[in-house]
This record gives sequence, C-alpha cells and structure tokens, in this order.
Amino acid sequence: MPRPTAAQLAYGSATVVLATLSMLLLSGVTSVVGIAVIALVALCLGVLVSVKAAEPRRSTAAHPVSAGRTDHATTSVSSSSGRAAGSPSAAETRIPASLRR
Repeated sequence: MPRPTAAQLAYGSATVVLATLSMLLLSGVTSVVGIAVIALVALCLGVLVSVKAAEPRRSTAAHPVSAGRTDHATTSVSSSSGRAAGSPSAAETRIPASLRR
C-alpha cells in the first residue's frame, strides 16, 4: 500500500478537524455517545477526502471517443456561430475528400 502524500494528510486532517468542530457547534451535543458519533463521522469524511485527493483528475481535453481522431467534421467543440470550431462548412462536409478539388 502506497504511503499518503503530504497533500493527502493535510486535506484529511483539515477535514476531520473542521467537520468535527462544525458538527459539534451546530448540533449542540453534550453526551459522550453523541460526541463519539460525530468524531467517527468526521474521521470517515476525512478518510474519504484524503482518498479522493489521491485520484488522478480526468482531462476533459482528451476525450476517449475523440482521442487521436483527425476528422474535423466530428469535432464537438462549437463556436458561437453554431458550427464546430475549425471544421469545414456544411457544403464541404457533404462532399467526400476524394472528390474535392
């Protein structure tokens, strides 16, 4: 199992402390059982945050469907005019590339 990074420890610890304080202040719990439940929930939340901080972010630029594709007619990025940015006009997309002059 890999060791947690400094960022994971910082995010997780901050989450546990802030979640515990905010839940204790907002709930007004004074019993030992209530405090223990809040501490356990905050600990679980801190672990969840630190695990999620370790996941690599998915890039929106390299979409799996369009990765490596050079066909400009299927580009899904559209400009303000409504047609795909950088794509040929509608008339050019209907004519196969082999028949264009």
